[in-house]
Amino acid sequence: MTTRHIRILGTRGVPAAHGGFETFAEHLAPYLVEHGWQVTVYCQEDGEGPVFEDEWRGVRRVRMPVATTGAAGTIVFDWKSTVHAAGEKGLVLTLGYNTAVFCALYRLKGQKNVINMDGVEWRRQKWGKVARTWFWLNDWAGCWLGNHLVADHPEIKKHLATRVSQSKVTMIPYGSDRVDAADAGLIAPYGLEPGAYAILIARAEPENSILEVVRAWSRKPRGCKLVVLGKYDPGHAYQRAVKEAASGEVIFPGAIYDKAVVQALRFHARFYVHGHQVGGTNPSLVEALGAGNAVLAHDNPYNRWVAGGGGVFFRDEDGCAQRIETLLDDGVQLAQLQAESRARHAAEFTWEKILGDYETLLKDWV
Repeated sequence: MTTRHIRILGTRGVPAAHGGFETFAEHLAPYLVEHGWQVTVYCQEDGEGPVFEDEWRGVRRVRMPVATTGAAGTIVFDWKSTVHAAGEKGLVLTLGYNTAVFCALYRLKGQKNVINMDGVEWRRQKWGKVARTWFWLNDWAGCWLGNHLVADHPEIKKHLATRVSQSKVTMIPYGSDRVDAADAGLIAPYGLEPGAYAILIARAEPENSILEVVRAWSRKPRGCKLVVLGKYDPGHAYQRAVKEAASGEVIFPGAIYDKAVVQALRFHARFYVHGHQVGGTNPSLVEALGAGNAVLAHDNPYNRWVAGGGGVFFRDEDGCAQRIETLLDDGVQLAQLQAESRARHAAEFTWEKILGDYETLLKDWV
């Protein structure tokens, strides 16, 4: 049997220490190794020095030091890893399109490249004109230069189909683990008890509706806490406004990176709040479904498809306040939503399904 080779780019490396793409690569790379593939993952290292290699769970890691920090450093890393990958044989899987213009190199070399096109980054409010223009151009570049595209949500596939043929796009969302138990002792240090709080996990940005949620929660005593995870800088106007709007029942434990603690916080929550207004399939929402959380989400096509019957939705602060009261008072509906979340996760978002769908697609292009 011929060994299949694949190189995965677009993450900072494995195992995951950052965002959703890293977590996805952390699952996909060993899965492919177990199924007979030779897998290379490019990893970004801080600092200077020569490129070096090592192995993690059978995965070849090409580790590239980059002295530049921030977004510029990521662009440098993407260029260096693209040049390195273009010098080897095998299929390329590029996660994200932020530097898709570099993929022209694969076209020149005649190498096949599958691109996960992520969300519609150039629509995000947080970016300035220059960044949005850069993302918009690379959105187009990815559509043209990729041999095939992956959309993580049906709405993202619709967006891509305005630029390329639908037959060039395959929809595969993200996965997460099913969580059936978690140590309640891990939430005790935060003064929390199982079922006596709701949780919101998101970057502290306006497009995630955090201010609306906090204001809605703080309108009156709830007899239940709202836990808001993430960094809140008093020097940041929006983040300061969120904290100033919070009642004493809203707590801000900061950013928590311990996976076991975050998993326990999610599992024991009465429900999960998801205010994201932009994007495709959000990994945090998928993880909430895997933990059996009832979901209170911003009303948009992205969240409605992912949450399915496990969610109730709000469009503004008033609607959010009404939904909060329902979820706090109606235990029967809450239990129904939790069961629907479990069913939705089992149907669409298990790692077994997601990774199997990816391997089936990649076999067509290797």
